[in-house]
Amino acid sequence: MKFLRTTLMSLAVLATSGIWAQEAVIRKSLAERIPQLDKIDEVSKSPVPGLFEVRVNGSDIYYTDAAGNYLIQGNVIDTKQRRNLTEERIDKLTAVAFDSLPVKDAFTIVRGNGKRKLAVFEDPNCGYCKQFEANLQKIDNVTVHMFLYPILRGGDSTEKARNIWCAKDKTKAWQDWMLNDVTPANITCDTGAITRNMELGRKHRITGTPTLIFADGSRVPGAIGADQVEKRLAQASK
Repeated sequence: MKFLRTTLMSLAVLATSGIWAQEAVIRKSLAERIPQLDKIDEVSKSPVPGLFEVRVNGSDIYYTDAAGNYLIQGNVIDTKQRRNLTEERIDKLTAVAFDSLPVKDAFTIVRGNGKRKLAVFEDPNCGYCKQFEANLQKIDNVTVHMFLYPILRGGDSTEKARNIWCAKDKTKAWQDWMLNDVTPANITCDTGAITRNMELGRKHRITGTPTLIFADGSRVPGAIGADQVEKRLAQASK
């Protein structure tokens, strides 16, 4: 029994050493041949035999062979199960712990019983955000934490975000603008919350609006339709 245990431990050490050696080869090859490639965060085996995942910038995924001779950018699809394995991996990497979100820096909209939960990062000048807001009106029994995220440049996103945040009724000012094009009144107040939202977004690499975060930590970029929001809310509630 002792011999078996020692043998298994030795095999485990050899396997681990082999993985480290493989990673070193891939890192060296890619760094030498593609110096413009961002610093590699991690090299790991992919679900496809002989294919390795190369992760950079936190959640950017590439694939390579064991020698680092080829670098592949794109999605790996499991045709048998009809699953996008790359998309699933990125979803896992970019998941945000919903309960860790600083909802004090958002304003909250409750519809119906408010049992289901959703956080949204939006820029008041984002056309897709206005499209999403129209779709969101069709969703009931949900609590929405709205994080103002004025990321667009070249306009007055920051000023509009400030005026909405400083309004006596933030929800009304927001919906008046997003749904009815009623410009929010010019008001000033402490906008530290918006500054913190920008920092939070950068931390979690939120690069576009709208970005939706569901109670299970999954997130979706873009103005998805009401049916997709309903589907995601149902999944997150399981």
